[in-house]
This record gives sequence, structure tokens and C-alpha cells, in this order.
Amino acid sequence: MLDKLGALNQVAKPVTPPVQQEIDTTRKIEEVQKQPSKVEMEKVVQGMNDFLKPSNWHVKFEFHDELEEYYVTMVDNGTQEVIREIPSRKLLDMYAAMTRYLGILVDKKI
Repeated sequence: MLDKLGALNQVAKPVTPPVQQEIDTTRKIEEVQKQPSKVEMEKVVQGMNDFLKPSNWHVKFEFHDELEEYYVTMVDNGTQEVIREIPSRKLLDMYAAMTRYLGILVDKKI
């Protein structure tokens, strides 16, 4: 009798093949990992820059074209002098130069 009840429970459960579960999981991961476009990022960055302007100094989010990464600059409103860059623009330029010349020594990335 218990065997029949157990069989009923197994029949009532919807069976999803493991392949379908993997496809669903992959789609969810792809949706989470979707990177915003450059235009979307520029809109967000411009909004943040406008929001942070009303103080004696403001923060600007700038895009490093070669590395395709953003960095932050703190600028004095009075003198328009850059107070600080996070990370340093010079450091980003050096990193970009190293990645350019990396192909001379090594052809493949491991």
C-alpha cells in the first residue's frame, strides 16, 4: 500500500530533465552578468557628476579609452585643478602600455 502512495507522489511531481535545468541556470547567469553598454554607462556617470557638483569640489567619473575602465577624479571648483585621481591616470596608462607590449614576450594568455 505504501509503495503505491510513493509511486503516486513520484508520478505527480513534474519531471524536468537535467539539460533543461542547465539551460535555465545558464540563462539566469547570463541575465545577471549582462554588462551595460557604453552609452548607458555614460548617462549614469553624467548623472552622478551632476549630482556631486554643488560642493567646493566635485567628483568626475572619467573613462579610460584604452583599458575601457572608469576612474574617479576629484576637481576643485575654484581652480579646476585635479586634487586626486582614483586610481591614478598615470598608473592606468602604465598598465595599458604593459598590456600592449605583453604580446611581444608572450603570445597567449593563460
